[in-house]
Amino acid sequence: MRIALISSGCAVLAAGAALYVLVPAERLAPWLPGVVAAPKAAAPSAAPIPVKVAAATAADVPIYLQAIGTIQAYNTVNVKTRIDGEITQILFHEGQDVHQGDPLAVIDPRPLQAQLAQQQAMRTKDQALLDGAMLDMKRYDSLVAKDYASRQQVDQQHALVEQYRAQVHNDEAQIDYARTQLDYTTIRTPISGRAGIRQTDQGNVVHSADNTTIVTVTQLQPISVVFTVAAAALERTRLTLGEAHEPVAAIGQDDKTELDHGTIDLVDTQVDPSTGTIKLKASFPNAALKLWPGNFVNGRITVDDRKDGVTVPTAAVRHGPRGDYVWLVKADDTVKAQDVSTGQAYGGRTLVEKGLAQGERIVVEGYYRLDNGAKVEIQGAAGGPG
Repeated sequence: MRIALISSGCAVLAAGAALYVLVPAERLAPWLPGVVAAPKAAAPSAAPIPVKVAAATAADVPIYLQAIGTIQAYNTVNVKTRIDGEITQILFHEGQDVHQGDPLAVIDPRPLQAQLAQQQAMRTKDQALLDGAMLDMKRYDSLVAKDYASRQQVDQQHALVEQYRAQVHNDEAQIDYARTQLDYTTIRTPISGRAGIRQTDQGNVVHSADNTTIVTVTQLQPISVVFTVAAAALERTRLTLGEAHEPVAAIGQDDKTELDHGTIDLVDTQVDPSTGTIKLKASFPNAALKLWPGNFVNGRITVDDRKDGVTVPTAAVRHGPRGDYVWLVKADDTVKAQDVSTGQAYGGRTLVEKGLAQGERIVVEGYYRLDNGAKVEIQGAAGGPG
């Protein structure tokens, strides 16, 4: 067997020509002269671990319910004609903001103007017949008092007056109808909103019986959002079925950007049995027009208020096999893993339901090397909310 020293700390034992065994030199030092064992490294000292801490604080915490909603126009109207005729004018631009009563299109009014004039002439004729019959009735009334006319003649004249009077009333109703039809030649928007794409051009003949839309007007301010939430989650809140008045925030798809703030107006009166969900309808002022019909939005619905709730920076909450915990800094600057029951997390802070008291110090930064009983060196408070 041959021995070769290949470094200051190791030697090689060569057995024959094929087997080489690496052996620490200190193992051979007692038997082989000239082999010096390497000195042992000193055990590291238990230096305090630098950490940053924050105190658990108490505050009134609003409890939120997260939901996904579909944006819907507050009102949508497909503007159509109520009479037959040719469109002679289009008075709006696509994408234009319109107000209730603004004219959008004009249908050729001449046929209806002629009908109105005809009805007015008919009333004038019948009014003249009525006036003449009333004069005759007065004469018959004076004659029958002197026995110069029979009662039958008087009664017939009274009946003729009532007949002409009824005809005049009918003519007035026909005039009102003709005037209304003439007014329909100017197509006006029934709501305020924004005009969409024009679907019928000038020069086309439209009919009231056809399903022809000239333009769709959509009310965007305010706007509605329908949220869908689990009925079981709603049972744990103060919301009840029917009318509601709870604040809600519309959050962008990045789950951070607040698009608008509104109010829950209605909790639907029945649960969908196939999904176990219920719908909530909210309204938003949409002053900045960030909510578009048909789009999806996240909702943060305020359903309760927790008075004097204990909160900690979210970064301080750790997740272990037995649940959530925080590193609690004790009075002697040692730490221990404190089990906690956590609730809502929002805005960089987490609500602690159980396991922590107001004012207790917890580690926010530097917890990776910690163990129960470890000594820590507090280097300051963590900046920002967790």
